[in-house]
Amino acid sequence: MIRAAAFAAFAAIAASLLASCSDAPPAQDPIRPVLTVVVTPGAVSGRDAYSGELRARVETDLAFRIGGKIAARLADAGARVVKGQPLARLDPRDAALAAQAAQAQLASAEADYALARAEFDRAGDLLAKKFISRSAYDARQAAHAAAGARVEQARSQAALSENQEAYTTLVADADGVVVSVTAEPGQVVAAGQPILRLARDGEMEVVIHAPESEVGRIRRGQDVAIFLWADPANRFPGRIREIAGGADATTRTFAVRVAAARVPPGARPGMSATVVLQQPQDGSLVVLPISALVRDGEAAAVWIVDPGSSRVARRKVEVGRYREDGATILSGLSGGEVVVSAGVHKLREGQQVRLAGVPAAR
Repeated sequence: MIRAAAFAAFAAIAASLLASCSDAPPAQDPIRPVLTVVVTPGAVSGRDAYSGELRARVETDLAFRIGGKIAARLADAGARVVKGQPLARLDPRDAALAAQAAQAQLASAEADYALARAEFDRAGDLLAKKFISRSAYDARQAAHAAAGARVEQARSQAALSENQEAYTTLVADADGVVVSVTAEPGQVVAAGQPILRLARDGEMEVVIHAPESEVGRIRRGQDVAIFLWADPANRFPGRIREIAGGADATTRTFAVRVAAARVPPGARPGMSATVVLQQPQDGSLVVLPISALVRDGEAAAVWIVDPGSSRVARRKVEVGRYREDGATILSGLSGGEVVVSAGVHKLREGQQVRLAGVPAAR
C-alpha cells in the first residue's frame, strides 16, 4: 500500500511538471540586424566594360620566300625595326651556287646565239647567190630563232636565281615592332613558314570578346572609352570598327575590334586594356547590389522588409543583367519597398529583422 501511494504521488508530480512545460512559449528566432536599400526606380545609365589587348591594326607574319637553313636571326621580340632592315638570313651557299650556274647557262646560250646568228647571215648571202637551197636557208633561220629563245630562257633563269639569292635575307616591309619570333638559327624552314610577326606603326586597336547575350547591344561605329591597365587614369577615345560575324567555337564569344584614337605615348602592342561602352539611359530600371540576390529555384529572389512588422518575405524578381555596379531588376519590385542588401543567406520567411541602415538605392 505504501509503495502504491508513493507511486501515485510521483505520477501526479510528473504530470504537473509536464503540464507546466507544455504551457511555456516556443523559442523565437533572434531579431537579426540587416543592411537594406530602398527601391527607387530612376535613370540608370548602363555601362559595360570588357578587357582586351592593345594591338596594331595591321600585324604581318614575315617569312622567307624560299626554304633553307636559318643562319642568323637579327631581331628579337620587342625590337623596333625600320623598313628594309634585315631581320634574318638563310645559309646563302646553295642559292649562290644556283645563281652562278644560271649565269653560266646564260653565257653559253648567248654564245650559241652568236654562232647561230652568224650562220644565218651567211646563209642569206649564199641563198642570194643561189649556192644553197631554200630549205637549207630555212634551217639556218630556225636555228637562229631557237638560239634566241634559249637566250631569253637563260636570262630569265638567271634573274630568278638572283632573286632567290636575295630572298635569303628577310627584311622588314614596314616600320614597326617585332611582337613575336617563331624560328631560331639552325632551324630548317620551308618557304612561307612564319619567322617573325611584325606590328606595323600606325593605327592601333583593342580586341575584346563579347558573350552571346551582350553582342547585340554593340554597334559598329559606336563610341567607347579605353584605358590601359598600366595607366587607368588616362582614358582615350575609341570606336567599334568590326564585329565578328560568328562566335568562336570554343569560347562562344564574338571578337570585336575597337579602333583606338590618340593612344598615350609609351603604349605598346600586347598591353592589357579595358573598353567601356556607355549604354542608353532607362528611367524604369532599378539597380540592386549583387549581395541582395538569393536563388529561388532557377530564378532570383530578394527579401522584402515589411515596415510595420519588420518581418521579411521572399519575392522572386526578374534580373536583366549583371554589371560592375550591381544587377538590373526588370520586374518584381515597386518604388519605396525596402530590400535587404546584406545578410540575405541567414534569413528565414517571416523572420523579424532590425534595420541597420536604409540608404537610397541607385
